[in-house]
Amino acid sequence: MRLILLGAPGVGKGTQAKKLTSRYGIAHVSTGDILRAEIGSGSVLGKKAEEYVHSGQLVPDELIIDMIREEFNSDKFKNGFLMDGFPRTLEQAEKFRTLLAELDIKIDKVINITVDENEIIKRITSRIVCSGCKKIFKMSDFEDEEDLKCDICGAELNKRKDDSEEIIKNRLEVYWKQTEPLVKFYTELDLLENIDGIGTEDEIFERILARL
Repeated sequence: MRLILLGAPGVGKGTQAKKLTSRYGIAHVSTGDILRAEIGSGSVLGKKAEEYVHSGQLVPDELIIDMIREEFNSDKFKNGFLMDGFPRTLEQAEKFRTLLAELDIKIDKVINITVDENEIIKRITSRIVCSGCKKIFKMSDFEDEEDLKCDICGAELNKRKDDSEEIIKNRLEVYWKQTEPLVKFYTELDLLENIDGIGTEDEIFERILARL
């Protein structure tokens, strides 16, 4: 199974990515993880990327594609993969399509989890994050909102500074602008499946499975 997972911040991509990769025994591909691993290993590609990161610039698409190419040459992708957070733009999608054609790999489905913007804002502004293990909680998970602690590691729970409504709206505006042509691109390739992201984690997962 070879999948691409799309969805705005706060729609629950991370949860569904874990369920899908576990269900199908496929690799979870996060370009952020790949980037950190390459830089940490001191590889040729990692050193190039590090120069951009340290200077505050975005790592070029071409370099990200080269890193993905290296990953796809490893055995852990032989059973398939789920691309999480990439591609983000139409340009990246076109370059990724060229790479897949070069490697003779075909995408099975592009899953696009959709949630109303007001619901996304509500979700994100009400979430708190463990300062230790980074697990995400909802304020509604707790009866007492004072002195909140993680039930896994016991560390304090805090609200992220970038989870304010104003910042979220700006992030969503950027996401919609980037993703609209991306959705059209994969729709025209007859790969896109829009999935309603409202409901329990299991309900959403069953909706995705029904489309695969």
